[in-house]
Amino acid sequence: MASSLTCTGVIWALLSFLCAATSCVGFFMPYWLWGSQLGKPVSFGTFRRCSYPVHDESRQMMVMVEECGRYASFQGIPSAEWRICTIVTGLGCGLLLLVALTALMGCCVSDLISRTVGRVAGGIQFLGEGRVCFPFRHDCLLIGAGCALYPLGWDSEEVRQTCGYTSGQFDLGKCEIGWAYYCTGAGATAAMLLCTWLACFSGKKQKHYPY
Repeated sequence: MASSLTCTGVIWALLSFLCAATSCVGFFMPYWLWGSQLGKPVSFGTFRRCSYPVHDESRQMMVMVEECGRYASFQGIPSAEWRICTIVTGLGCGLLLLVALTALMGCCVSDLISRTVGRVAGGIQFLGEGRVCFPFRHDCLLIGAGCALYPLGWDSEEVRQTCGYTSGQFDLGKCEIGWAYYCTGAGATAAMLLCTWLACFSGKKQKHYPY
């Protein structure tokens, strides 16, 4: 089967997909922040949470519903910072996935990815510095910005109910960072440090036919 990628390009395609999948899974999972409320474990993502309090009319008390789900509306997300984080991180993950799927297609489609296209794809995976290999700017920086914005929402009422009223921006209180936060950041970091470099050598040199 014809391929438009070099051996390095195949490694880049597989690694790009792994990084994209890691970041996307981490972004979707509601385990960015761990805590407890009313004796039950609670976790938050950017747009989802697990376990939430409801008022039990029969017992006239607050009880915890132990299930995971997204907020009923975008405005229902506890803070403006988390809403921005959701948009920015989601866009970054989407771009990472788009580049990864294009790279995988290059494994079995000839003339899809040239050297120039590979360098452009690498540039989309990382904020460029104006050099040949990094001419564009996009998704890893978006995901990094989303991860940096997330702690700004720790002063919201929902988080303080779970983490204690000593919590605030960049102050976890009684809570701790969950694995999904690290997963999202690790995928973006690996793409930034490895994929952008491999992309420079991913495409085969185009043939020039005399006419």
